[in-house]
Amino acid sequence: MTVLFDLSGQTAVVTGARRGIGLAMAEALALAGADIVGVSAQLEAEGSEVERRVRATGRRFTGLRADLGDRAAVHRLASDITALGPVDILVNNGGTIARTPAVEHPDEMWDQVIEVNLSSQFILSREIGRTMVERGRGKIIFTASLLSFQGGITVPGYAASKSGVAGLTKALANEWAAHGVNVNAIAPGYIATDNTQALRDDPDRNQAILGRIPAGRWGRADDLGGATVFLASTASDYVNGVVLPVDGGWLGR
Repeated sequence: MTVLFDLSGQTAVVTGARRGIGLAMAEALALAGADIVGVSAQLEAEGSEVERRVRATGRRFTGLRADLGDRAAVHRLASDITALGPVDILVNNGGTIARTPAVEHPDEMWDQVIEVNLSSQFILSREIGRTMVERGRGKIIFTASLLSFQGGITVPGYAASKSGVAGLTKALANEWAAHGVNVNAIAPGYIATDNTQALRDDPDRNQAILGRIPAGRWGRADDLGGATVFLASTASDYVNGVVLPVDGGWLGR
């Protein structure tokens, strides 16, 4: 009998793994049995928090540094990852956000956010997804956002990129589902990470956000762990092209 959530013997690549949601995802996958390849632009050569947590589970950890905003670096990263051996799970989590009103939003800021949040995700998915299609199995998980459904305020590039992630998830699922590759996304709600620090520091915005969350609290990074393991495991073998909100009920309000 298949154990639905057992990832033993599998290798998972997690981008943006150094902190926040990516760190929590990497740890959850390791606890389920997967070895982890962690990627971050600022990942320490050794002794990082993500390495410590993964190794504490008894799983192997490999760290790679790459700037997802540098197109050439992303291509090198894809080559480095595929050289390590077969990838069973790809978690496209690395991302960035830039907060400036639309009338003041410079081209450079827009380009950087789109490059990191969308273009790099496609390149990695294409290069690693190709090997999954050839093998006839694999799991790709994107980190989408509530702004895959909504527009947000003062984050036009971020909203556009995360809407693009939702569309990319569905497009790749349409092509690869028949080849045994599941492509899905998780849309975190308002999670207490560095990306939301400015919102939590603004008393009015903080209270307005909390007032709309039925769960009555900001999310924690480890709230994403269960959904990540589900979408990485055999339990989700017939789940394709889904953007799964983990938001404390925000979208249902």
